[in-house]
Formats: sequence, structure tokens, C-alpha cells
Amino acid sequence: MARTSGTGWFFDTAAVLRATTAAERKVLSRMGAFVRQRARSSLRKRKAVSPPGSPPSSHEGSLRKYLFFSYEPRTRSVVVGPAKLNKPGSVPHLLEHGGTAVRRGAVLTYRPRPFMAPALAAERPKFAALWKGAVTR
Repeated sequence: MARTSGTGWFFDTAAVLRATTAAERKVLSRMGAFVRQRARSSLRKRKAVSPPGSPPSSHEGSLRKYLFFSYEPRTRSVVVGPAKLNKPGSVPHLLEHGGTAVRRGAVLTYRPRPFMAPALAAERPKFAALWKGAVTR
């Protein structure tokens, strides 16, 4: 990242930016993968309803199946969570935060059963170590 010239050393800004951007993409993608895996493993496949405050049950498996992560280069961040499906309402949002929804004329109340926030909190201590040695020549 530093080159020699006839007069001495100078800093190659373009090389540093390329290495940093590639390392950033790799590390953030790994962070996203860890959070996604933790969230998926917290969703138990069972018929029973989970108690409020604990991760939701995955009755048919679609919540686990449609959890994704993606590196967003414009904002230089990673997005982790369930994909938006072409179904009415936002059940993953209601499961995470609680709230009400109207289905077939009935008002349904969802109590929070967070799974994404606890997954992030559980994986966060590992994040700093992922940066160690990430930017190399």
C-alpha cells in the first residue's frame, strides 16, 4: 500500500481504498451471515405457539426459509432479515415488534416474539474480532 520512488515513500490512496472496500464487504457479509444463522436457529419448527418474548415458532418453515442478508454498497452496510413476500400484512414485523392486523374482518393482536434483535445482540461481541487482519496488501 506504500510504494517506493526515487525520492522515498508515498501513500497509495487508491490501493488502500480498494483493499478497505473489499475487506469491508467481506467482513460485513460475514456479520450478516452470522446474524442470519443465529436468527434461523432460534426459530423452532413446531405446531405450538411460542410464549411471548421468545422467538416465534416456525409452523410451516417459510419464516426460516426466507431469512436473507445482503451487503448494501451504497450505504456500506449489511441488511439482515426476512424477505417481503407478496402476502397481505407484515407478519415478520408483527412477530418481532408486536401489534395488530386485520384478517378477514377480524382484528388480530400479536404479542412481540423477537428473533432478529436477539440474534444481533448475541452475535455482536464477535464483530470486532472479524476486523482483525481484514485489510492486507
